[in-house]
Amino acid sequence: MVPKVQDSPTGTNAAEAPDKIRLADAAYGIESATDASKRHSVAVVDANARHREEVSKALLSFYRVGGFADATNALTALSMAAPALVIVGEQVPPLSGIRFIKALRQVSVLSHTAILYVADRPDLKSIGGARAAGANDQLVKPYRRSALIKAVSARLNAAVERKWDHLPALPRHALKNTVEVFNNISDVIASGDPLPYGMVSRACAPLVDAVNQNAFKAILNGVRDHDNYSYAHSMRVATLLSLFGNAAGVKEDDQLVLASGGLLHDAGKMSIPHDILNKPGRLDATEFAVMKSHVTQTATFLRNASAIPKAVITIAEQHHEKLNGTGYPHGLKGSQLNELARMAAIVDVFSALTDRRVYKPPMEATAALDLMSEEMQEHLDQHFLKLFKEMLLDAVV
Repeated sequence: MVPKVQDSPTGTNAAEAPDKIRLADAAYGIESATDASKRHSVAVVDANARHREEVSKALLSFYRVGGFADATNALTALSMAAPALVIVGEQVPPLSGIRFIKALRQVSVLSHTAILYVADRPDLKSIGGARAAGANDQLVKPYRRSALIKAVSARLNAAVERKWDHLPALPRHALKNTVEVFNNISDVIASGDPLPYGMVSRACAPLVDAVNQNAFKAILNGVRDHDNYSYAHSMRVATLLSLFGNAAGVKEDDQLVLASGGLLHDAGKMSIPHDILNKPGRLDATEFAVMKSHVTQTATFLRNASAIPKAVITIAEQHHEKLNGTGYPHGLKGSQLNELARMAAIVDVFSALTDRRVYKPPMEATAALDLMSEEMQEHLDQHFLKLFKEMLLDAVV
């Protein structure tokens, strides 16, 4: 049966098993805490408390952020645990931001740490001085939230994204276009404006073309080591969901809806703290309630835009539901579950198991599929899972 895409009803779907996934994560090893902390940590050194808070909120779901109001405490702490990147404001008592950068560069463990300088005004002398002192990039206030995310991500993912330049046209455009859209979503969420769906569908068009021309593997490989886990996971879901639709006989226009739904399905996670998103082991009750809130936040965000197809909202709202009714947010079960949501649940669980995370390496695809077949029979639609397994083993593994 070919699932309907455009006219899918709103409900909730068969889906992810957080405890199973986290137990599986634990069984497959945990990355060194030192390596993980450094790769996913950002320090903000600025006397301006409001700016430190704004940076922390902007990077909430992407990185672990620490703030410092003065040079002495910052240098002491950062020398003991070097972050991946330091954001430096103009005022860092008792030094200026520029003098602090010079001092930071004198510390051996920080000599090559990425530095983003934030100027209070477009003063070329200040910006030039920061560059001369050792800053790698700069922003000038006021700046958009997306500009900060792009600046940080571009620096920390520079090596990964440079490799995209050497890919064939379709996967190259798919990766570059979608990461641009994904970074801009934070601005739309912050402003409360409707999401321009045309921007999303245009960005996903090369992805769908790549799937139909069997050129999608470069996309999956291209996001494998990207430090923005939310983007990498969403891009994998978008690609695999489009591929799933292709194998099920869904036409290209509807594959575009599937891909868009995959890219947007976790947009609400941008409001979830990094420490909860990337916590090894089980979440406690309070943390899990925060984590679950990303589904309703995503659905609310998407419903704010009249142009968003209902199928995109269905994918976002139902991908954590389970066949036995123990999923969230609505606890739908059995025939209440939408076919698209059943497909999205399978893709989301598979991607979560096989994604590289801060605290674990990726699970092998065959092991993930075995776990889904053997231990999630009450959660996932086994008919669709069989189709997905056949498609994936033939196309990817």
